[in-house]
Amino acid sequence: MEFDFALISFAVIGFGLIMYVILDGFDLGVGILFPFASNEEVRDSMINSIAPVWDGNETWLIMGGAILFAGFPQAYAIVLPALYIPIMLMLFSLIFRGVAFEFRMKANESKFLWTAVFFAASFMAAFSQGLLLAGLITGINVENGEFAGGPFDWVSPFALIVGLAMVCGYGLLGATWLIRKTEGDLLAMSFRASKIFLVAILIFMAIVSIYTPKLVPEIEARWFSGENIFYLLPAPILGLVCSVRLWIDLSTKREDSPFFWAIGLFLTGYLGLGVSFWPYIVPFEVTIWDAASPASSQLFLLIPILFIMPLTLAYSWYSYRVFRGKVTDVSGYSAHK
Repeated sequence: MEFDFALISFAVIGFGLIMYVILDGFDLGVGILFPFASNEEVRDSMINSIAPVWDGNETWLIMGGAILFAGFPQAYAIVLPALYIPIMLMLFSLIFRGVAFEFRMKANESKFLWTAVFFAASFMAAFSQGLLLAGLITGINVENGEFAGGPFDWVSPFALIVGLAMVCGYGLLGATWLIRKTEGDLLAMSFRASKIFLVAILIFMAIVSIYTPKLVPEIEARWFSGENIFYLLPAPILGLVCSVRLWIDLSTKREDSPFFWAIGLFLTGYLGLGVSFWPYIVPFEVTIWDAASPASSQLFLLIPILFIMPLTLAYSWYSYRVFRGKVTDVSGYSAHK
């Protein structure tokens, strides 16, 4: 029996991206929600809700990047120079966000400064990820297996729309996370913010869904040629179901389920992107198998992943289980009931 190591490696990258978007998405969303908070004490409670778990969330991004570098070097060599600016913007935002997170917990007189940095870095990290996604959707200029475009090819009004959509999406994840983790006035604010961000993300998703087929003929052909639409229709239908259920649960003040419906909405969008791009790793230019390193290299890469990924999953599960429940006014890692 022969294993398709390239496909397995690609699946690992896809799973890692899903985990990153969900886990780091909600703690980025908490930072994006800072302007909604009435004072620093409320922001302290927001920080306390993510303090015990946020450190490990970016592990999935590192894992995905490492596998892309070692398992698909051609794709790495094409994507990195094409999207170098938004990638660096994202990385610097994540760095400054981490610094602001720790300094804000210790600062007194300069606390307002680190609050502003934490919000700005969270916003820019989410926005830059939207720029990356838009750059992939609209396509990368490739000739003879190499990047042949310019450093600003990704700049477009469409990129701005997708960037704002990502900010709203992460804001929705953050708000629904706070519904699970907080009480009192912060809980009420989280319900209001969740509805605002849900409406915003649905508007942005509609705009992106309308204009993407017009900008990318390959995606239009994938979705609207022949009987394809009937096979692909479940993705948007599931997204609509998640949206309706989320709105109902927000309206009825349910505290446990909105976060999971928000995750479901993200997953349906991820599914739609996956079926639009398949089987390309660099959309409509380089397939998974064309970009893959030799099978021996893939195997060498996957063996340690078989041990690292279960450990990472176990650590994440344990962290979220230990620190489950509502946050208290205690600062830091012990601020959970």
